Amino acid sequence: MEKRSDVAGNSSKFRKLSDTDIAEVQLNNLDSSAKDEIEIGSAHSTENSRFHGAPEQPQRWFTSKFFIFSVIFSCLLITAMCIGFVVHYAKSGDVGDMDTVSYWPVKLPQEQQEWYDRGINELKKAVSREFNRRRAKNVILFVGDGMGPNTVTAARIYGFKEEGLLSWENFPHMGLLKTYCADKQVPDSFSTATALFGGVKVNYETGGVDANVPLGNCTASQDEDHHVQTILKWAQVDGMRTGFVTTTRVTHATPAALYAHVPDRRWECETGMKPEDRAQGCMDIARQLIEKPTGQGINVIMGGGRQMLVSNVTDSAADPLDTWASKSADGRDLIRDWRQLKEAEGVSHAVVQNNRELWNLNGENTDYVLGIFANGHLMYDHERDRSESGMPSLSNMTLKAMEVLGNSDKGFLLVVEAGLIDQAHHRGKARKALHEVLELNVAVESTLNFLKSTDRLDETLVIVTADHSHSLTINGHPERGASILGLAGKSKTENTPYTTLTYGTSYQGFQVDPETQKRKNPTEEDITDWEYTQQAAINTDENLHGGSDVTIHAEGAMSYLFHGVHEQSYVAHAISYALRIGRFRDSSIAETLAELTPL
Repeated sequence: MEKRSDVAGNSSKFRKLSDTDIAEVQLNNLDSSAKDEIEIGSAHSTENSRFHGAPEQPQRWFTSKFFIFSVIFSCLLITAMCIGFVVHYAKSGDVGDMDTVSYWPVKLPQEQQEWYDRGINELKKAVSREFNRRRAKNVILFVGDGMGPNTVTAARIYGFKEEGLLSWENFPHMGLLKTYCADKQVPDSFSTATALFGGVKVNYETGGVDANVPLGNCTASQDEDHHVQTILKWAQVDGMRTGFVTTTRVTHATPAALYAHVPDRRWECETGMKPEDRAQGCMDIARQLIEKPTGQGINVIMGGGRQMLVSNVTDSAADPLDTWASKSADGRDLIRDWRQLKEAEGVSHAVVQNNRELWNLNGENTDYVLGIFANGHLMYDHERDRSESGMPSLSNMTLKAMEVLGNSDKGFLLVVEAGLIDQAHHRGKARKALHEVLELNVAVESTLNFLKSTDRLDETLVIVTADHSHSLTINGHPERGASILGLAGKSKTENTPYTTLTYGTSYQGFQVDPETQKRKNPTEEDITDWEYTQQAAINTDENLHGGSDVTIHAEGAMSYLFHGVHEQSYVAHAISYALRIGRFRDSSIAETLAELTPL
C-alpha cells in the first residue's frame, strides 16, 4: 500500500477526483463495487479519452431514476391535492348560498345596522337568483307608455315611499333600452312600438313600415317589401292565441303597431287621411284592424276608440269624444262587421262594451273578444265609473284577456298598454300620470297571481317596459318622506318656491306672475290637485317626450335574455327566440342557441 501511494503521488497519470468527477460518477449510476477504485478508474478514463481524442459524453440527467421518481411523486401529490379540494367543497356546500354560508356578524349603531341588514338581504336575493332556461310557452308584455325612469321613481315614492318597490322592480332580470328611432333622437310612440314589436327601428310617427317609407308617403307604404312584421303576426303563424289590452284607443299608436302598416299615425280613421291617399288605395288603421288578416286573427282586442270604428257616435259627459283625434264619418260600423265576420267563421265570440258585459263574459268558452269601452281613450282610473255601465280597469281587462287566451295548448302572446301615463304627462298632470303607473302596478300584480294560481308562471315570460320617457324631473332637496307632489324649496335667485316635480316642456310652460313678471308662486294653487299642471322651463302646445333610456324588467321563462343596455328593437327578437316563432321557428339557429343554454 505504501508503494502504491508513492507511485500515485509521483505520477502525472493519476490525480484525485474532483467534485465534478464525483457528480459524473453518481449521475452515471456507478455501482457500489466500483467505488473503491474510483480514483484510478477515473484517471485512466480521463487519460484514455485525451489520448485517443474521443469527445466527452454529454450529461443525461433527465434519464436518471432519481429524476423520473421525482416527477412521478410530484404528479401523485398534485392529483391528491386536487381530489382533496373537490371533496372539501362538495362537503362544504355551494359557497354562493348565503342561507348556509355564514358571515361575520357586526354590532353597529342602529343608523348603520339598518343598511347592513338590508345589504345582506339583497345579497341573499342576488346569490340565490336562478336562471329559468325553459322555452317560453306564453309571453305577456306590459308597456307603460311614457313611463321613463323619473316617472317610475316618482310613482314609487308616491305609492310606497322611498324604501318601497313596484311589483316589477322585484323581477330578477332587468336592462335598459335605447329609444331613439331611425330619424330622431327623441321618438314618438308609433316608431318605438314598431321597434318593440317588430324588431326594426323606423321613422318618426310611422308604424309597421321600415325607414324606407317617409312620413305621410302613401305610395311608399304600399310596397309590402317594406312592411315590418311583428311578434303578433309571428305568433299567429305558429298557431298561438294573440291579444292586446290598452287604456287608449285600439287604433292608437302603440296597439296599432301590432297589426297596421301606415306612414302616419294620424290615419286612425278615414278623416285623418288626405283624400288623395284614400284615392290611391291606402287604408286607415281601423279598417286594417277589422279587415286585414292580422287584425282578424287577434283573439282579444280591448280598449277605447269607438269613434274610429263607428261613424257619428254620440258624445256624453260619461263618455266624451276625443277632440285631439279624428272621428269617422263615412257611415262605417266596424264593430258590426267584426261580429258578422266571426259568425260567418263559426267561432265563439263576444262584443263587450261596459263593466257588466265584461264581468259576465265566460272567457274559457270564448275564442274571440272585441271590447270597446269608450268613444276615445278610457277615463283615467280615478275618474272612471266603476258601476256596471262604466269602464273597466286595466287589471280587469288583463285578467279577462288571459282567461280567453289561456284556452290553447300552443300558448299565447298578450300585450298590455298602460297608455294614460303618457296622456297625463302630455297635459302636464303629474299626479294623474303617477296614479296610472300605480294602476299598471296592480295589473302586473294581478297577472302574476293569476299565473301562479294556474301554474303557468314558470312557462311564461313576463316583461314590463316603456316605449319612451317624458321630460319630468325630480328637483331640489326635499326631506325624505315628503310628498313627491310637494315643494322642494325656494329658488336662491328669485326666492320663489318650486315643486319637486317639474317638466322640461308643457303647454303652460314657464308660468309668469303678471304683477311681478317673475315665475309664478306655485303655492297660490293646490299643487296636489288632480288637475294641477306642474311648471315647466319651455312653453309649447303640450308636454313633449324625453329621450332617455327606459328600463325593462323580466321574470319567468328565459327572462335572463334581458341583461344590459339593449337597442329597443332587441325586445322583439328576444321574444321571438323565447317562443321559437318568427325567424326562430323550427330553425337550426334556434336549436344551436338552445344547446348553449340547455333546459
